This record gives sequence, structure tokens and C-alpha cells, in this order.
Amino acid sequence: MPPEKAWPSDKIGYKPETLGQRERGDHLYDSRHLLKVRRFLPLFVTQLLNAFNDNLYKTTMVLFVVYTVYRSAETELIFSSLASGVFIFPFFMLSAIAGQLADLRDKAMLIRRIKAAEVFLMIVGAAGLFMAWNGVAVDEVAIPLLMLTLFGTGVQSAFFGPIKYAILPQHLEKDEVLAGTGLVEAGTYIAIMGGVILAGFMSEQVELAAFAIIGFALLGYIVARQVPPAPPQGEIEAIDFNPFTSSWRLIKEARERREVFLAIIAISFFWTIGSVLFIQFPPLAKNVLYADPKVASLFLVFFSIGVAIGSVAVNMLLKGKVSARYSPISVTLMGIMVIVFYFVCRAWNVMVQDETLMDITTFLTYPLAWAVLSSLLLVAIFGGMFVVPLYAFLTTKVPKSQTSRAVAANNIVNSGAMVIGALLALALGAIGVPLAEQLLLSAAMCVVSAWLGRMLYRAETGESELD
Repeated sequence: MPPEKAWPSDKIGYKPETLGQRERGDHLYDSRHLLKVRRFLPLFVTQLLNAFNDNLYKTTMVLFVVYTVYRSAETELIFSSLASGVFIFPFFMLSAIAGQLADLRDKAMLIRRIKAAEVFLMIVGAAGLFMAWNGVAVDEVAIPLLMLTLFGTGVQSAFFGPIKYAILPQHLEKDEVLAGTGLVEAGTYIAIMGGVILAGFMSEQVELAAFAIIGFALLGYIVARQVPPAPPQGEIEAIDFNPFTSSWRLIKEARERREVFLAIIAISFFWTIGSVLFIQFPPLAKNVLYADPKVASLFLVFFSIGVAIGSVAVNMLLKGKVSARYSPISVTLMGIMVIVFYFVCRAWNVMVQDETLMDITTFLTYPLAWAVLSSLLLVAIFGGMFVVPLYAFLTTKVPKSQTSRAVAANNIVNSGAMVIGALLALALGAIGVPLAEQLLLSAAMCVVSAWLGRMLYRAETGESELD
């Protein structure tokens, strides 16, 4: 990390007129300069490690249970859906409190406390993994411990989520916020990719995973201590710890800002689509594509790479301007690629008659394998291009003293939408809709997201015209 004196712009609140030229040279919209300054790098690495460890734990747990404990597609889908619900529920209940705390307390201090809690959570999760791997009280103790830890990581993420986006306008220049948001989103998905890759291998070495999740939690806490101070930007107010009244007030405040509220609704549909896809991936990989855990991890890796690419690419297209200009076409193309992925899965199911689970090498010998991976990659690229500018709306269209609460309102609505998506996936499975056909639900939701993106862009350009 460069010394403080070598980077005048590293100092919080330092805003010279020549900042862009000083830090970025001629490449005004190249976001790599942010990775060299303390006002961004420790936060970036902290959230990267947070996403990595969450997904290492969650994916290891789900793959181990789906492939080792249960023996039917219906039970596996129920477990995968239940795991998603357990993780999402804290976002719905606690995001409002988390948003208030993040706006009314020093964000860097909160990050350190959240990362310290993660260490203890992963010790509990490691105990559950160790017991399950050794067949000790699997149903009675091990799986409840795994679910308890998953719930705890959901609580941790609910409190960390508002901070990682809301701290950006406080530490970055206005024309850096979209780039910073894109890097955070790209880093999150690169971390997800890393966690998923490692989990694919560790699903067969669960004892090693138990030690790894504790180690990465400790590393995350050490890095978090380097995040610069981010004190409250407005007057200190009383915190409403009632999750229902505080949630309703945050959503009501968000509705008063049309662009922010439309961005929240559009993001919510995106994450509903994402939750349905992530719920379906492990059972789909096993029962439709006849793939082992490593191949299931490969699918999630390609999805994560795609979102990372889309997150960075949209900043280059928009040249640092926060705008929904490309959101409608991006999510429309995403829906088209979901339909392509559906037809590829149908063709695969017809082509492959041997239901023996194949490894990565065997999977890649089939001509359609690259069609599966390419369509997934494109789904994710267009998804990343759709959602990143919308997150930037949440942190740039409200006063800095309220950015965390805007992100928290988004998380509340997102979590509710994701639960609805999980319930829809469960309902489709319960009435006998095949896994491949369930993909069409995601494609249909892309149509609604495109409409919302178009409404947001019209609201944005309408404001510009009035100005």
C-alpha cells in the first residue's frame, strides 16, 4: 500500500481541481487508479474477502449436502431453496437498522466489528462441516449448525451491505463513484468465483474447508482495520430498532425520490432473477446436465466472471456518468440469453443418455458444453451491465448523510423479491414443472426489468431536460 504522503488525494476530503489528471492521467474513466489509494483499496479487499468467504462456506455446504446427504431432486431443490431463504431473511428484517447505523456511526468502525463477528461465525460453521463430514449427528446437530451459521452470515452481510456502497461517495470524487461501484461489484463476483471454485474442490475435502473459512475470516478482519475513518455526515439521530417501523420509514423515504425508487425496484427484479438461477444451478447441474460438484462450481464461476466483465464494461460505455441509458437493452439481452440457455439445456438432456455424473474433463468433451458455458457467461455480462449503474443511483441521488439508508431500503425490497423468487421456484417444483422449464420464469422477469429500466431512464432524462 503506498504511503500516505505519496498520495495527497488519499486524504479524505482532498479535492483538488486537477484530481482526475493527477491520479488518472489521460485515462479519465480508467478505474484502476482507485486500486492504488487507501481511500478505496482496503475497502475493496475487505468486501472481496467477505464475498469470497461467504461463498466458500455457503457453496461448500450446499454442494456437500446436495451431493452427499440427499438423494432426490425434489429434496435437493427444497434444501437449496431453504438455504437461500435462511441467508436472505436477515436482509429483510435487519437492513433498516443496518442502514441507520451505517449513516449515524463511523462506517470504518462498523466494518471492523462486522468482520470480527465473522471470525466467530466461521468457527461455528467449521464445527458443523467437520461433524457432517464425519457423519456425527448429521441431521440432529450438524445441519442445524450449518444453517445457523448461514443465517449468521446473512446477518453479517445485511449489516455490511449498506456500508460497502454508501462509503464510496464519502471517500471518492463524484466522477469516481460509478467506477468505484463497478469495481466493488466486479470484485464481489470475482470473489464469488474464487469461493465457488475452491468450494467445488473442497466439497470432497470438507475438513480442509472448515479450517479455510476461519483463516479467511481472520485475514478479512486484519485488512478491515486499514479502512480509513468514515464518520457520520449529518446530525446524529435516534436509531429506531423496530425492524418493521424502521423498514417502512426507509421505503417511504425512498419512494419520495422517483429515480432512487425505480432503481430499487429494477435491482429487486434483477436479484429475483439471480436468486432463482442460483437456486436452480446445483439441482440443474446434477439432474439435467448430469454434472458433478466441480462442474456445478464451473457454472457459477462463469456466471461470476460474466457479472464482473459487465460491471467494468458499463463504466467504460458510460464514461463515468451515472445513467440508466444501457439498462433496458442490457436486461433484454440477458433475458434472450436465458432462453438460449434453456434450449441448450433441453438439447443436452436429449443428447446425453448416460446419467452417470461427469467430471469437468468429460463434460468439456461434449460439443454443447461450450454453448452451456457461453450462454451463462452472456447472461451474466448483460446482467452486470444492467445492475451496476442502478447501484450508483442509490448513492449519488441522495444526500451523503442518507446513502446507507438508501442502500438499506434497496436491500429490504431486494430480499423480499428474492424470497418471492425462491417461493416461485419451490411452487414450480411442487407442481411438477421440470427444472429446465423453470428457467423461463427468469426470462419472463427480464421483460419486467427492461420496462423498469426504461422508466428509470425516462425519469432521468426528464430531470435533465428540466435542468
